[in-house]
Amino acid sequence: MKIIQRNEVTSLKRSVDQGTEEQRESVKKIIQEVRTEGNTAVKRFTELFDGVSLDQWQVTEDEIDEAYESVDGEFVKILSEAAANIRKFHEKQQSNSWFHTSEDGSILGQKITPVDAAGIYVPGGTAAYPSSVFMNVIPAQVAGVERIVMVTPPGKDGKVPAGVLVSAKLLGVTEIYKVGGAQAIAALAYGTESLTAVDKITGPGNVFVALAKREVFGDVDIDMIAGPSEIAVLADDTARGEEVAADLLSQAEHDARSSSVLVTTSEKLAKDVQQAVHNQMETLPRYEIVKASIEDYGAIVICDNKKEAISTINEIAAEHLEIVTENPFEDMAKVKHAGAIFLGPYSSEPVGDYFAGPNHVLPTSGTARFSSPLSVDDFVKKSSVISYSGQALREHGDKIAQFARLEGLEAHARAIETRKGRWE
Repeated sequence: MKIIQRNEVTSLKRSVDQGTEEQRESVKKIIQEVRTEGNTAVKRFTELFDGVSLDQWQVTEDEIDEAYESVDGEFVKILSEAAANIRKFHEKQQSNSWFHTSEDGSILGQKITPVDAAGIYVPGGTAAYPSSVFMNVIPAQVAGVERIVMVTPPGKDGKVPAGVLVSAKLLGVTEIYKVGGAQAIAALAYGTESLTAVDKITGPGNVFVALAKREVFGDVDIDMIAGPSEIAVLADDTARGEEVAADLLSQAEHDARSSSVLVTTSEKLAKDVQQAVHNQMETLPRYEIVKASIEDYGAIVICDNKKEAISTINEIAAEHLEIVTENPFEDMAKVKHAGAIFLGPYSSEPVGDYFAGPNHVLPTSGTARFSSPLSVDDFVKKSSVISYSGQALREHGDKIAQFARLEGLEAHARAIETRKGRWE
């Protein structure tokens, strides 16, 4: 893991992956064919990309029950407790419609309504992610979404990982389809003979999923364009090198393009972490992925002082930020850009991935500068409500008409003035 200086941080910054021209054209072709051919195209692309031919791509109730029976009871308990924690956190995010009545009798307000249907993408590929089920489904349920559809790539055996199906069963999600990639996003956005289209698509995936979400945005809503996972750790001499190294590696094992960065003022800690990363990665089952991630996207940044270190953290704007310093809450107050912030030596990043409650669907690639974690707000719409009174129109009608004429919109002005008989 390389050690770099503060002035080399620019090399660590990444923009959202736009894919290659070939990938973008491939995604457009897939989406168009799913739109025109429906199930036939989905079946064809599943055979091509996942290596399995499926006549029935909706998961059956028997398959869900079989998965539930196949897992250890202790695992189900852990999943249930994690789901309860996540639900409790997201319930605190709920907001209500509100109305305010003015003295003149006008009523202004905001009406909050959940989307009708949400599509949840649960990634497959190099690992199975029951946690993605919880993090996407639970905020949608708390928001009041009536129909939640889950899509996830099938394995070579034509099955969905048991943990994913058990997580869905615990939440009561029964509309599940064995389809992944761009074809899954297209099916959710435009529908097929078997799958009715949704209004919102959330959940992380590979570059083809990200490009497909970008392509369908506007016809449906999406959460974000998620890139490879990232972690930045802000640490001082109070941190333990082996713990920081373990946390950096926890993100490196996600993907060969994942980024793990330590920012510190301590040269001793930098060297300790560098050695610990090398030692620990040697024994990890996903060694090749971790090695590629650490070599290509891992770094240790040594800063002259705390102010410079925090400035570096803000410049990186990481998806996950751990603050392992003598005064983590004090340092957090100076952080402006981060998807999720983990404070102190006991708040290892996997605590948030699985169990604590906050959402782990987070902005990546520096987009924490302007975006937020997935939340209940992502699954609701806010409508403005205006009920003007006669008294208010009498008082302000001429001003409104004049404003309209300033913009050259005569019909707007007349729409107000036609009601003059009501207020004169």
